[in-house]
Amino acid sequence: MADDSAEKTEQPTAKKLQDAAEKGQVARSKDLGTAFVLIGSAASILVFGKALAMGVLDVGRRLMMLNHKDIFETNSMFTAWGAVGERLAAPLAGIFLIVLAAAFVGNTLLGGFNFSWQAAGPKLSKMNPLTGFKRMFGLNALVELLKSILKVIVVMGVAYLLLKFFFFDIMALSLMSEPNNIESAMYILAWLFLGLCASVSIIAVVDAPYQKWDHINKLKMSMQEIKDEYKSAEGDPQIKARIRRTQMQMSMKRMMQEVPKADVIVTNPTHYAVALKYDQGKFRAPVVVAKGVDEVAMHIRRIANEHKIPVIESPALARSIFHTTELDKPIPEQLFAAVAQVLAYVYQLKMYKKGKGSRPKTLAKELPIPADFRH
Repeated sequence: MADDSAEKTEQPTAKKLQDAAEKGQVARSKDLGTAFVLIGSAASILVFGKALAMGVLDVGRRLMMLNHKDIFETNSMFTAWGAVGERLAAPLAGIFLIVLAAAFVGNTLLGGFNFSWQAAGPKLSKMNPLTGFKRMFGLNALVELLKSILKVIVVMGVAYLLLKFFFFDIMALSLMSEPNNIESAMYILAWLFLGLCASVSIIAVVDAPYQKWDHINKLKMSMQEIKDEYKSAEGDPQIKARIRRTQMQMSMKRMMQEVPKADVIVTNPTHYAVALKYDQGKFRAPVVVAKGVDEVAMHIRRIANEHKIPVIESPALARSIFHTTELDKPIPEQLFAAVAQVLAYVYQLKMYKKGKGSRPKTLAKELPIPADFRH
């Protein structure tokens, strides 16, 4: 296990960040989300405020013009409320969509979109009064207090500047007639609201990088934790090495079992050995059923001698097949001619030993091997 007392100086790994995200622990800035919602609301009022104000004015006129008969007439009332919906639905829908988009962007801009069932579930630790006291008097509580004070100062300062800037425009509203005064009032209100909301973004610009830094700082790891994580993810190196050795031994055993089935063994003669098998009805070309160097090559030759498999010395061909052909794969076309000569020699030699043919000529020392296939 990792030593919790070890100094955590290393940046969190990708796995550590992913595990934290699955638990709902991602960098989040409430001020950034709030700023986006407020600015989105102000922008929506700036865009749809005039249409909303005119709609409310028309609806007010319509409802104020209802007579005693219309009030008690069901159809008239439904018609009136239908007109209300028709005039107000479009601007209200526009405002709602802008605010919704701003809320989504503001809350996912830092840390991305993340949903965690673990974070949504109840936690008994949140009901612990000691944990609550730690949150109240910890560093985060102090930072939140300073941010709140800063918000009040900034918002009050911006509000004073905005009222001073629009003072004469606000006073002039009383001299305007309807509906110009309503349009101007909505215009001034929207810009005042937008200015106040924009002032909150000053806090968000400072808070977002801090929340990112604080999140990473809380997830920092010690060197021992990184080693333990690597060991857990990749497995114990000693166990992995033992598994690799076992796999190699099993692969070697299977390969050696194929040597007695080979038609010929081509050697270096001491360093390389490749076992070839050619079944004209099954394979398009001769297949390498075993290959190896040094001790493995010696073992292949020994098994071949025990099972009376022909062993042909052709250093260039042995090296070429070893380096260009995978196990249980056919040889490349460029080596067909050279291997064909070897197989023809082996076939003639078998017939000679059975007394069914003359002794074959000695195999040529220089076989037709392309220059780019020589190793």
